[in-house]
Order: sequence, then structure tokens, then C-alpha cells
Amino acid sequence: MIQKIEVNQNYQITQTEIKSIINNFDSINQYIAKGTRNSIKKTTLESGKIATIKSFKIPNIINKFVYRFFRKSKAQRSYEYAENLINSGFKTPYPIAFVENKSVLSFLDSYYFCELVEADLTYRELVEIPTWENREEILKQFTKFTFDLHEAGIEFLDHSPGNTLIKQVGENQYEFYLVDLNRMNFHDSMNFEQRMKNFSRLSPYKEMVEIMAKEYAKLYQKPEQETIDKMW
Repeated sequence: MIQKIEVNQNYQITQTEIKSIINNFDSINQYIAKGTRNSIKKTTLESGKIATIKSFKIPNIINKFVYRFFRKSKAQRSYEYAENLINSGFKTPYPIAFVENKSVLSFLDSYYFCELVEADLTYRELVEIPTWENREEILKQFTKFTFDLHEAGIEFLDHSPGNTLIKQVGENQYEFYLVDLNRMNFHDSMNFEQRMKNFSRLSPYKEMVEIMAKEYAKLYQKPEQETIDKMW
């Protein structure tokens, strides 16, 4: 087996520690998310910090070949996109490392390490709990956050309810962290159609869409009703 380990040089961790965690990954029983293909676990590092590890399982027979020779792995893309976001001034759990396991002719599995972010909620709570405290203000600030992403040419293709962590950092003030980063596009600029389509997976409720659309219309200087209709 061929193993590639890339570690963030700005982080207090060694390849030896990363390799030890991967070798013992199956025995880590602290799950954040347990899926049929991909799982996320957490563990305490030697530094005392807590890391999350997302495991990407062995891909199908075609992608075994594609990821081996032609395309970056999901773990590598997650790591690099996290660096891009941070360098562009946006928040995501701090990238620590990624690991890829390969054979001579086939891609096997991969892992992405990042710091744990203790969030107060995700966007999903705003969808599922209409009475969530300060919900409208959070939606407005989330819209500004998304607008800033669009202005930077960043299209987060998995912009869905579970993939934005939200932390309250002051009275009526919130921070937003993107997670599940392996599907992103980076543009020189984004047009109105692209921007509105990027909201399509967030909420099935028109009242939420109206709050976001009205806020986006102000930021983008578009007619309010046109923005509501397009976003909806």
C-alpha cells in the first residue's frame, strides 16, 4: 500500500501522530456522524486539542481509477478548499492534515483532519425549529455571509442545512463555519442566476426564503420581488 500524509506546517502535529490515529481509526468510538459510506469521528490529540476525522470510504470501481490517476481525492480537496476559504477571510474548522491510501493501480480510502468547532447550532435548526431565538436575525447574517462568499467568487456546491455551523459570539452577533468542503467552485465572478441557485437546497419554506431574498436584494441592489421569485 502507498500512503500519502500531508500535514499543515502551521499546526502542532506530526505525521507519526496522524499515522497512529489512522492505524487505530476503527477503535475510535466517538462519532460525530456515522454513515454507510463516510463517517466523522473525533479524538484528542497529543497537544490536547480535539480533532475531527472524516473518513471517505473506498470509491466505486471507476472512481478507484479516476482518483488514483486523474482527480484529487475528496480528502485533499477538503483540505485545500479549507485553506482557500481561510485565506479568503472565511471560517471553516482549521485544516490539520489529509491522508490517502492507494495501491499501484487503484485508489483506496482517504481521511481529512480538522479542528473541532463547538457550534451552537447549524442552519438545520433554523429550518426545523421556527421558534428558534433570534431566527430572523441569524438568517439575515447568514445571507450576508453567503453574499460575501458569492462576491469572492466562491460557490459552495453543498450549501445545505447541515453544512453551516453557527456560533453566537456576542449579543445578536453570529459566525458561520462551512463544513463538508469537497465540492466547491471558485469563479472570477458569479452572476445572479448562479447566486440564487446556490440557495436552492437550504429551505423548503417560503417565509425563510423571503427573509433571505429581501436581505440579498439589498446587498446586491436587485429588485426585492425579483430576488424573492428567483430564489424561491
